[in-house]
Amino acid sequence: MSGGTRHPDPDQPETARAEPGPDRVAEPRPDPATEPRAGRSGRPRTDPVDPVDPVTESRADHATAAEDDQDPLVRPRPEHTGAPDQATPPRADRATESGTEQPTGLFDLLGVAAVLLEADGRIDMWSPQAEELFGYDRAEAVGQYAALLLLSPENRDAAIELFAEVMETGRGWAGAFPVRRKDGGTRTVEFRNMRLTDHLGDHYALGLAADRSTLRRVERDAALSARLVTQAPIGLAVLDTELRYVAVNPALAAMHGLSEADHVGRRLGELFPDTAFQALEGSMRRVLDTGVPLVNQEVVGRTAADPGSEHAWMTSLYRLEDHQGHTLGVAKVAVEVTDRYRAAQEAERAQRRVRLIARGSARIGTTLEVERTAQELADVLVPDLADMAAVDLLDSMLRTGRTDPGAGPPLFRALAVKTAYPTDAAGALVPPGRLTVYHAGHPAAQSVRTGRPVLITHLDSGEVGRVAADAEAARLLARAGVHTDMAVPLIARGQCIGVMGLARARNPAPFDADDLELACELASRAALSIDNAVLHQHTRSTAEALQRSLLPRLSPHHPGLEIAARYRPAQAIGEVGGDWYDVIPLDGDRTALAVGDVMGSGIAAAATMGRLRTATSTLADLDLDPARVLTHLDRITLGLDPYIATCVYAVHDPRLARLEAASAGHLPPVLIPSDGPPRLLDLPTGTPLGVGGVPFESSTLELRPGDQLVLYTDGLVETRDDPIDARLDELLRLLSAPSPSPEDTCDRLLRELRHPAGHDDVALLIARVLPLGS
Repeated sequence: MSGGTRHPDPDQPETARAEPGPDRVAEPRPDPATEPRAGRSGRPRTDPVDPVDPVTESRADHATAAEDDQDPLVRPRPEHTGAPDQATPPRADRATESGTEQPTGLFDLLGVAAVLLEADGRIDMWSPQAEELFGYDRAEAVGQYAALLLLSPENRDAAIELFAEVMETGRGWAGAFPVRRKDGGTRTVEFRNMRLTDHLGDHYALGLAADRSTLRRVERDAALSARLVTQAPIGLAVLDTELRYVAVNPALAAMHGLSEADHVGRRLGELFPDTAFQALEGSMRRVLDTGVPLVNQEVVGRTAADPGSEHAWMTSLYRLEDHQGHTLGVAKVAVEVTDRYRAAQEAERAQRRVRLIARGSARIGTTLEVERTAQELADVLVPDLADMAAVDLLDSMLRTGRTDPGAGPPLFRALAVKTAYPTDAAGALVPPGRLTVYHAGHPAAQSVRTGRPVLITHLDSGEVGRVAADAEAARLLARAGVHTDMAVPLIARGQCIGVMGLARARNPAPFDADDLELACELASRAALSIDNAVLHQHTRSTAEALQRSLLPRLSPHHPGLEIAARYRPAQAIGEVGGDWYDVIPLDGDRTALAVGDVMGSGIAAAATMGRLRTATSTLADLDLDPARVLTHLDRITLGLDPYIATCVYAVHDPRLARLEAASAGHLPPVLIPSDGPPRLLDLPTGTPLGVGGVPFESSTLELRPGDQLVLYTDGLVETRDDPIDARLDELLRLLSAPSPSPEDTCDRLLRELRHPAGHDDVALLIARVLPLGS
């Protein structure tokens, strides 16, 4: 608004058009009660006066009426007026009651003042915002010349000229003037002036004014916001209270692969049906309802910008409110962190690979049992790498130790299967122990034939037959949802000895090159363990066969003795050892009894045992006492370096009813008297055979009918966890119980003392004294 004088009117007297001077500021105005009423343009009225027509009302009355007639929907809040009106409800409530939309708070923020001037420049209407901006209340302003009231002398002439031009031409004017406030201060105010014409043709001037500094601040904020939103490299968006996009900056549009226009009016879930975005939309609703911001939530999904791969964003949400607290919607800030996300994924995959390889190294090959080693491999693979796994070995490898399958398709023996969860697909896997032949196109057959892994990243339901053993297996795999598969050869010593198969169904990610590399690493480690287990199995079988062939076949008749013997090979990690027993008939109804243990295992230990047993039989025929026999065996064992052995050698003479025995570092025999508890024989221990240089001693004791002698090797009583004294006490306790025969005693001792998976061989010999001639 610019202050000014009344607009010149040729119909008025010259004195009426005179410009007001400083001396006329206090000039009394004509009394409307005694002078003819005039229109607000200053021209005398010629039409009949209607006392109720607002055009004929006084200036002051009209101003009051105009104020009283204001629509309450557009009246400012009471707190922005000079006199709060407690009877007027808040604007938002009134707007809601009338069904209209709530107004924005921009006018309140700018504090736009409205002033209506008559054509002569006098103030006719004065808004509450004008009271706040200029400091004068309505009573002080209405009726005064605006230029005299608000402008300093040096600015009045320019303002009056501008006012006159607006009133003459009808063209609006905008600009800024320093305004003098009531408190004496000066404030630069920006005006928008325009001419108004009523239905009678009278002209008025409407001035809209606002503090220039406030306008500049809002302008700067708007410009800064626009530049930030437009040029920011991060995604920015505003959504309304229905979570529809209102505004989207170019960065977010590029992230989504959709134009800004494609966003407006649509919800995030409509644009992208990915579950991750639907969850984000749920977060938006919570932020809108609670007002609690959501900061840095990672969202991973696929958009139209790159539908073939996943992207990641750190997203923050906060509720938007105007300065009056009205909820406008939700603001979204999105920063793309795909590179960081992928780097983290790669790091996690690398760590997972290291953990899986470490776990495989610790858990695969804990025994030398083929089936158990294969199952350990399957247990490592599932569920960390696959939903299901199968380990098959060439049957020729198990039977002969060679990988040559011969003519025709290779024959596989299933060793282990594993699934991550109960599934019908388990029925499609060949159960352990079963023989099977895979068709030529099966990944397992291809892998064994070429020695190379086969990776199938995607299987349609109609293609599952490619990885199934038969039609029924294909149906089960398809129903389980198997969608990716790989076959990895088990290669040891340069030969393919079998194959492991992996598949995924519930895990939606297909196998990739990294998964294949990890599977090959595990297969390589496991193949060595399985190959060692197969070789051990063959070696053990050979050694056991040799061992048993070297052990004596007991004669059913021994003068004065009832004899029972047992041999049990090692069942756990250790191989067949060199434990033996022998019963040698001598002249004069005598019988030599021997039990020994070659330290070591395998074929070599069994062969050494055979040599010592042969030597023992030869020395026994020489009718030497036990100490001399052990001396000669010691010299023989020295030539069998690096082997050493322990041995107990005894000769029973039924005619003299005595036993002569000697020990070479062996555990003491047990004597079970017919009339007392069992006890360990206190024989001179001696040194093991093969040490050399230490003499042996023989001991003699009497034996009566019913007495029993128990000879055994350490595999019967020794364990890794119990003291040997405790185990010998347990042996004596078991031997205290009456037994019908030595055969029964042998079975009971093996059953009670030896673990089914014993790690050492056991040789056991029990002789019960009988009356001579019985």
